[in-house]
Amino acid sequence: MIRFEKVSKRLSGRVVLNEIEYSIEPGETFVIVGASGAGKSVSLKHMVRLLTPDSGRVWVGEDCVSEARGESLDRIRERFGFLFQSAALMQWLSVGDNVGLPLRMKKDMSDDQIDDLVREKLAMVNLGDAFDKHPGQLSGGMRKRVGLARAIITDPEIILYDEPTSGLDPVTSRTIDRLINRLREELGVTSVVVTHDLHSALAIGSRIAMLHEGRMVEMSTPQEFVKSKNEFVQGFLEAQYITTQGDWEKSETA
Repeated sequence: MIRFEKVSKRLSGRVVLNEIEYSIEPGETFVIVGASGAGKSVSLKHMVRLLTPDSGRVWVGEDCVSEARGESLDRIRERFGFLFQSAALMQWLSVGDNVGLPLRMKKDMSDDQIDDLVREKLAMVNLGDAFDKHPGQLSGGMRKRVGLARAIITDPEIILYDEPTSGLDPVTSRTIDRLINRLREELGVTSVVVTHDLHSALAIGSRIAMLHEGRMVEMSTPQEFVKSKNEFVQGFLEAQYITTQGDWEKSETA
């Protein structure tokens, strides 16, 4: 589905990605973790060509997105939905108008058709009564869910999540995790998640990849990730008080 081939990228003279290689399979939730500046969001931006690699190539299916231009690039980008870290809602628009914006920009549907789809997607993220509200009336977690409804309004094949639980309390964060899992199951989408939150990564990930100083130092299932002997992985786990005795370990051995 998505493939990185020896992708390297420098920003402001610093190596952010150093010959990164990995593949993401259709229907999985691939989670990228790592410290700030490790290259997580930079990887995400390469998938929709908000950034272009200095060397190497990025593929989406049979399309080389890192070389695509014009209509070809637009067609590839239409396969994606994107949940931004801040949710990126327009404060002067209602929730309904925010969610429907990608469809209104296409101008090939009536207002009633768009409103019906918006209400359907809001119901999927448990915000069926928020259509006429404005972002300022919503909590942080609700704004994230509005952003997610907008991300799925075009029925994308792939959803990119940039720090979906950032700034949220633990209870709300776990609500977002459950929603990501449910959307994967109900829509059959491929999900790529960038996060600092290892509790979230372990709850939602099919596989977890860790970037450290521009290199991939680990890529494994959640059960394997918590057992990794890699010193950077272990440091990351210990910093969030995660041990092999978590729920993911119990479910594996039950």
